[in-house]
Amino acid sequence: MPEQILTRNIDLSTATRSEDSESNLVLEFPFSSETPYQRDTFFSEPWIEVLGHKSSEVDLSRLEDGAPVLLNHGYSKTSETGLRAIGATTGAFIRDGKGYVSIKLSRRDDMKPILQDINDGLIRNVSVGYKIIDTKITKRSVDAPDEIRVTNWLPMEVTLCDVPADATVGIGRSINEDEEMPKQNIKEDEPNVVDAVREESQPVIQEKPVIDEQKIQDSAIKAERKRSAEINKAVRGAGLDDSVAERMISEGVSIEHAREQVINLLAERTEKTDTTSRADIHTIVDETETRREMMGAALLHRYDPSKELPEGARQYRGLSLLEMTRENMRVRGVDDKGMDRLQVATRAFESTSDLPDVLADVANKTLRQAYEAAPRTFQPWARQSSASDFKSINRMTLSDAPALETVNENGEFKRGAVTDGKESYQLATVGKIIGLTRQAIINDDLNSFTRIPSMFATAAANYESDTVYGILTGNAALSDGDALFHANHVNLTSTGTVISVNSLSKGREMLRKQKTPKKVVMNLRPRFLLVPAALETIATQFVSSNYVANQSNTINPFAGALEVISEARLDDDSATAWYLLADNNQIDTVEYAYLEGNNGVFIETRQGFDVDGMEIKARLDFAAKAIDYRGVYKNNGA
Repeated sequence: MPEQILTRNIDLSTATRSEDSESNLVLEFPFSSETPYQRDTFFSEPWIEVLGHKSSEVDLSRLEDGAPVLLNHGYSKTSETGLRAIGATTGAFIRDGKGYVSIKLSRRDDMKPILQDINDGLIRNVSVGYKIIDTKITKRSVDAPDEIRVTNWLPMEVTLCDVPADATVGIGRSINEDEEMPKQNIKEDEPNVVDAVREESQPVIQEKPVIDEQKIQDSAIKAERKRSAEINKAVRGAGLDDSVAERMISEGVSIEHAREQVINLLAERTEKTDTTSRADIHTIVDETETRREMMGAALLHRYDPSKELPEGARQYRGLSLLEMTRENMRVRGVDDKGMDRLQVATRAFESTSDLPDVLADVANKTLRQAYEAAPRTFQPWARQSSASDFKSINRMTLSDAPALETVNENGEFKRGAVTDGKESYQLATVGKIIGLTRQAIINDDLNSFTRIPSMFATAAANYESDTVYGILTGNAALSDGDALFHANHVNLTSTGTVISVNSLSKGREMLRKQKTPKKVVMNLRPRFLLVPAALETIATQFVSSNYVANQSNTINPFAGALEVISEARLDDDSATAWYLLADNNQIDTVEYAYLEGNNGVFIETRQGFDVDGMEIKARLDFAAKAIDYRGVYKNNGA
């Protein structure tokens, strides 16, 4: 059970009232009992709470030492100066399984309305704030909340409010005013019980602990403000009127009960709604955002006339960048009369202008369009991943699953272990900044804002392809010390042969026979035939269903069995070497990664500092690494 300040509300209507020698209003009433109370929160299962009322279970020191008496937990203002206490507790005791407290209310001028409301029965209830220190579960239930007894709790403040929760206690309840109250209720096993009744005019003199009353009051105020905020949040989230929240707050309704009431009110509203009628739904869009979007659409149409021009963008069709700047200035109430082209271009990059946002949106859209269109032939056969940061990425290649063994007659399963390798790599960031000056606006150079992002996109795609294919052509060493393609890995035909039925069969055989460290055959099946541009035609012929592989046998064993991928980057390393690769769903081959949430190249724009205009920055967080050699085969060709 978390430590927090909780409250219970009590009826004040039958309070025992008196006045002390200074004419302060004194009230005495039971503030708590062992009546079960169900608590519900959004963060845990509901439970039935029972407050323990043995003297060893309740710490009455705060109430004994003059705890604050507040109005609505200090949330209501009782004076023009702000939040103040309206009284203090003067004593507390335990009797017959209930807690009793006596309070003295202030006589200051701003208390007159409150005292009058108490006398008139308008302020009728009391809420006691307390902190749970220790609990124990006394009853567990399958179909009902568990029952928890609070075995150590600390009453911290008393608040006058409106709605009772515990109907068994309250001011004046269970007290016979004609019966003389006992002076003490102390048992041998309960040494901490305080005096039951004290003379109101004679304070009890005892050694008191140091109590930070301001801290207690601040905690109570904080709890009440949280209650009010949560109630307002629930009411507004449900689309109910603010008056509902105001009523709940003034009545002292707990957060749990407020949420229940909100659900009930929603259910009532749903029942009253005519489901046969259809309400009109209107989407409200900010005028500035709409104007920016339509201007951007008009510029994109200029960049690519094949794109459809929205109806709202037709008014901006054909406008130059300077004319759009003037339009934005007029909408914002800036008089552009007498301004020359240079002055208008200068205004285009000011914070009050919408043009930088329009151009940034155009740049982003052209960037994504060009990036997605850029060829990246590694995507079908390499595995994509992501990294949450720039720390080293460690990939475990699960290369040997333990063999299954017969379970003995006692049903006992034997434990096994997985042998794994380890490959590491980490993200790298690449990028560039280009500045666009006022001259681009004056010259109406739209290509500066569209072609530059396209160039960034192409550069990013080329960087990714160079990185991935550099792994194959570079043949870097893996964690075992051997190169990716190596005789020890049984995935290399160094004395290469041209693509043929026999050479493809040999490569397929070598992939099929790859083994785990425990010599278990992996039976991998090649899916991709990766070739340089020089071999694309012959490779396509050997996987075509129309190609006769051998005149003495009209069956092509590789028809439709392999997917040809041609990559010109391989020609720079070798125009004869070719590769077979297994499906990355069957085994890891090469893995490439982006920073999480940033898949691909991104651009940012800002007002230029080094240049008199706007700066565009392109950024790419990317890395790639060979993870396992068993899924790739290389033939050096001939």
